[in-house]
Amino acid sequence: MLGATSFAGRRKTIYLYLAGAATVICFLNLVFLTHAVDETTIRIPGLSLLRPARPHLVGEFARDQHPIGQLMKEADRQWEQYNQGRSSNFSQTVARYRATYGRHPPPGFKEWYQFARKNQVYNVDDFQQIHDDLRPFWAIPPDEIRQMAARLQTSDSIAGMRIRDQKVVSKSGGWRAETLAQSVGRLAKYLPDMDVAMNTMDQPRVMATYEDIQSYLKIEESTRSLPGDAQDQFTSDMPHFYDENATVNEEIDPGWFSVAGQPYVNFSRESCPPESPARNEKLNSEDADKLYKSSFGGFVSNFTGSTDLCNVGPVLGDKHGFLFSASSNKITRKLVPVFSECKVSVNNDILFPANMYFLKDERYFYNNKNDYEWENRVDSMLWRGVTSGGVQVADNWHRLHRQRFVKMTNATEMNNQTVSILVKDDKNHYQLLPDYHPSDFAASHFDVGFTEAWGCIPDCSFYEGVWTYKDQKPFSEQFKSKYLVDIDGHSFSGRWRAFHQSRSLGIKATIFREWHDSRLFAWRHFIPMDNRFTDLYALMTYFIGLESPAAANTSLPHGSMAPQHDFEAEVVATQSREWAQHALRDEDLDIYLYLLLLEYGRIIDDNRDHIGYSGDGSELAHFDAQYPFPPTLQPLVGGKL
Repeated sequence: MLGATSFAGRRKTIYLYLAGAATVICFLNLVFLTHAVDETTIRIPGLSLLRPARPHLVGEFARDQHPIGQLMKEADRQWEQYNQGRSSNFSQTVARYRATYGRHPPPGFKEWYQFARKNQVYNVDDFQQIHDDLRPFWAIPPDEIRQMAARLQTSDSIAGMRIRDQKVVSKSGGWRAETLAQSVGRLAKYLPDMDVAMNTMDQPRVMATYEDIQSYLKIEESTRSLPGDAQDQFTSDMPHFYDENATVNEEIDPGWFSVAGQPYVNFSRESCPPESPARNEKLNSEDADKLYKSSFGGFVSNFTGSTDLCNVGPVLGDKHGFLFSASSNKITRKLVPVFSECKVSVNNDILFPANMYFLKDERYFYNNKNDYEWENRVDSMLWRGVTSGGVQVADNWHRLHRQRFVKMTNATEMNNQTVSILVKDDKNHYQLLPDYHPSDFAASHFDVGFTEAWGCIPDCSFYEGVWTYKDQKPFSEQFKSKYLVDIDGHSFSGRWRAFHQSRSLGIKATIFREWHDSRLFAWRHFIPMDNRFTDLYALMTYFIGLESPAAANTSLPHGSMAPQHDFEAEVVATQSREWAQHALRDEDLDIYLYLLLLEYGRIIDDNRDHIGYSGDGSELAHFDAQYPFPPTLQPLVGGKL
């Protein structure tokens, strides 16, 4: 049975295979001594060694016709395209930059490239998010952006950080400002003068209308050019930076207004395309589902689409605390340069790596010493958290996203409920089982619960008798489970990076976006889940399996079953961990922040159309030879997921 044989149980067989393989390899080395070895290819430790010992699993993996298997194959194809398409030297990098963005790289790009290469950047081209965030600002004169940034320093829930003469010279109070200042302080010697206005709220702040953003983007496209005489330096002594002794220009008003406790979709639809489900009343929820879910099984096939409020806003508006019950949601319709740790699809905040990722807080920091090998984990899905995510009152708490999730995973709550899952019939074809009773499965395989109630009005007494609160589990305990779920709180979750670094398999349901989203591939590095959780049991019965009606304590159709896919789960978990060691390191946070502030420095420069790196990159040929790129990662099962 696919995935049923554990790695530990086949250890002796593996050693025999490895011994035989070693003999064959020695012989082949003698025969093909002059054959050149491809040193740019590495194997992922652990699973790659099991390939000769488990060929039957690889074959089953490739033949299985479950829609999740097909989604994994497509994710692997997209990953391979991404993986093989990266630049391999400075000349290629600058050429690709110009071809992609229609501009020269910003001043200081050569030094950033050397910094990134010395710090083992895996894909030097993968910074699309920075350009997506900054593109609209090309439509606003640089001096206006500088005045906005200076004015925002005194704005509500905005922290200011100022760089002068390649040093961080001042900052606002608060842990977020302190952490950002420390991070930027390591990079300030490479950066021009600037004011950074950082959002101190959990929620994003900027939401221009769709029509305004489209107008800005058209202007941006019209300004693209590649001047041959571009100067590789920033302009000095420009006016309109923040000065605490100068009078603030009150005419530059961000125009904040509160939408706390109001339906967010009422405001967000103005930032959506006219043809989207959010604005086109002719489209219903089924039409929206087709934009991001598989036709069979209802699994998330487009993770970006599943987080897009223009798609899911109409059906999720009253099912997610941020969308209908946020406590401190204050936004502006103006395009202002606010740096935020996260945003939703309709926001125009400038993303930067969250301050939490720079800290070593034990609640979010991964320590390999506390982790476990896959075969030593239990077939359990775990989640712990508090009742955050929105303001809770007696008549709305049951609609908040975390509360809905905890109720759906509770065996008692689901005792008389049915859900849809996929099962394999006696002809090895998968079919939909719409009336599966999941209570016993939840009791056996789910470890989910709140640790405390928090954020209620006037108090949380209405939860008495509703929840049985569980002990908080430190990471050392959480990593005993094979499956870890990540659910939004008031905004993004600070645990997601640690989940990728661990040996567990992360399952993600979110509407928020972060700096690293473009480099994480759903179904290859994590398992996406719909924010309504309608696919929860179909996902978990796929991975954990229902081997017999007795094990499931329910009546499955005669001859049907849900086979376990433990092998696939371990493959994705291992790929996630391996990728995190290349793309989500502390060094990657600095690499991203460094380039972001270079690009921002150009946006606010009065001569931005005439500055940048205009060379061909050949001067770093010797450097490229001295600092080779990390070897190309290879699929665990030969690309046949």
